[in-house]
Amino acid sequence: MYGFARQPAPSAIAAIANFQHINAMLPVLLRFRGIEIHSYPAFLFLGLTFGIIAGTHAGNATGLEPTRLYLALVLLTIPALVGSRLLYALTHWQFYRDHPHELFSRDTGGAALYGGLLLALACSLPILRLLGLPLGAFWDAATITLLVGMIFTKIGCLLNGCCAGRPTSGLVGLELPNERGVWCRRVPSQLLECGLAAVLLSGALFWKSPPFSGALFLGAVAIYTTARLPLGATRERADPTERLTVYNAISVTLAVASVACLLFLQPGKL
Repeated sequence: MYGFARQPAPSAIAAIANFQHINAMLPVLLRFRGIEIHSYPAFLFLGLTFGIIAGTHAGNATGLEPTRLYLALVLLTIPALVGSRLLYALTHWQFYRDHPHELFSRDTGGAALYGGLLLALACSLPILRLLGLPLGAFWDAATITLLVGMIFTKIGCLLNGCCAGRPTSGLVGLELPNERGVWCRRVPSQLLECGLAAVLLSGALFWKSPPFSGALFLGAVAIYTTARLPLGATRERADPTERLTVYNAISVTLAVASVACLLFLQPGKL
């Protein structure tokens, strides 16, 4: 998967000025005494670390006990990572059928946010009950964790080449690689999703008075899943003619469910 490199641009100054060429592919972030630190897991680790810290701070500000909140966020990281990898593997089962050893590789990308979210949601029910944390308030805090983590993770995707955008000749395009090291002018889908996460994070931090516990989480899910539909169309696909994907179906389901919950749980509706 690695070892690809593009030829340098004739002029680095011209490349920056024209904003046409970005040497973004850096799958191995650092080599030190024979040890390689890969970009995707490194940024995933940074996202989890800073995300959990930010989520704990946000939850503490709303009255959640910080030690138990921190513990819950750390524990739910496990099903989140497992679910993300499992859903990605299921949607790329032909590759992992032929390369089963790659399923547990820690050096490459390959994770699906929806898989981690759904499994973490299911696992949170007994864990939060055991720790005495309210479901809605916890997931409001966890929303901050998710969005911070997404920002870092999408930077890792960009450096790794995974989640690459489709080739384009339009104005919104940059010279970028995919995970196979194939360079061309592409829609910068990783940067677009990173920007979406940053916008949602800003909105979440400035929304000081949600109508009820859990409204922040439901609102973020509704907006993200709706925006994910057009953003998903910017990604490169193995089959360009494919119209409906598993991720599209999950996006629609989560968008409808989150909006329904927002309407049903509004104060005075019960």
